[in-house]
Amino acid sequence: MSTTVLEERHLQLATQLREAAAALEPVPGEAENFEEIAKRLAQMGCFRHLIPKAYGGGAEKVEVRALCAIREELGYRSATADSIFAVQGLGSYPVLLAGDDDQRQSLLPQAANGSAIFAFALTEPEAGSDLSALSSTARRSGDHYLLNGSKRFISNAGIASHYTLFARTSEGGGGVSTFVVPSHSPGLRVSPIEMLGEHSIGHLTLENCPVPASLRLGSEGNGMRLALATLDVFRSTVGAAAVGMARRALDEAVGYAKRRHQFGAPLSALQGIQFLLAESATEIEAARLLVHRAAAKKDEGAERITYEAATAKLFATEAAQRAIDRCLQIHGGNGLVKGAATERLYRDIRALRIYEGASEVLKLVIARHLLAEPGR
Repeated sequence: MSTTVLEERHLQLATQLREAAAALEPVPGEAENFEEIAKRLAQMGCFRHLIPKAYGGGAEKVEVRALCAIREELGYRSATADSIFAVQGLGSYPVLLAGDDDQRQSLLPQAANGSAIFAFALTEPEAGSDLSALSSTARRSGDHYLLNGSKRFISNAGIASHYTLFARTSEGGGGVSTFVVPSHSPGLRVSPIEMLGEHSIGHLTLENCPVPASLRLGSEGNGMRLALATLDVFRSTVGAAAVGMARRALDEAVGYAKRRHQFGAPLSALQGIQFLLAESATEIEAARLLVHRAAAKKDEGAERITYEAATAKLFATEAAQRAIDRCLQIHGGNGLVKGAATERLYRDIRALRIYEGASEVLKLVIARHLLAEPGR
């Protein structure tokens, strides 16, 4: 198959989800209920696509193209629902990659049916793009580890029942290990962080937090490799969410341009408006192709898609920011009214250019790949 298009089953998944996802759209003036959104995602069967059938999921293996189809539709309707879904995947995927059979049998079915909500606890106050600065520690004490440190900007914080957390068991680049930390663990405190848009996100503090050694994923020292392998899979799906948000902005702008009259004619008759719409549509289509190419390459068996995922996320998120900005401009002042779809999208898109690899870091990743493979 072409590595730039989805197969029929992925298109059908998107179609099926499109109508159901409408119920997830935020109601202007009402605070979002993060736990309720997680329950609805579980009822819609979204989480099952994050887990293989052997552990209660929906397909023989996790298909990145299916995740992209889901995130595009969720992004179109609700950035909050999209984030909760994505982080459920980020938090559970390391269990699939490195967990033993007991860990997989115990944790993954709960992730698939939504009875457990996962978070991915990697970022720290002094360790964002620079993961080598990670300073949280895990010290072995008998059949437990004692975890100390802090994590920041952890999505699903507050609603998560399990935190897939990365901490140092020794110094050096290979000294990071991975643990599944239950939310009720003594010594773990969760503090919410208010962001630009509504988001279930917070700060974790760990003070001599005991975690059974049986909840370490894989061997000591595999944490950084496991984190990067997980990001390698999910990074392209961020681009899919960005495409969904930009699609929504474009649909809103097209509808408004047809309805709104100025100077005796609809805005859509103005060449300047037509150019804004055309530029946005073209960038959205190009972004979707890059995202689908990266996802398809992973589904076809590639061990790593670092270059493809980086180009997809970089272009898609930056293009979506531009498209949403153009579409808001078409609305004029009406696009800035609190509760308007354009106003919400303008706030929600901004984080996608930062998390799971800031645009500037992705440019470095892409450049290093090109320099390591001359003549590409």
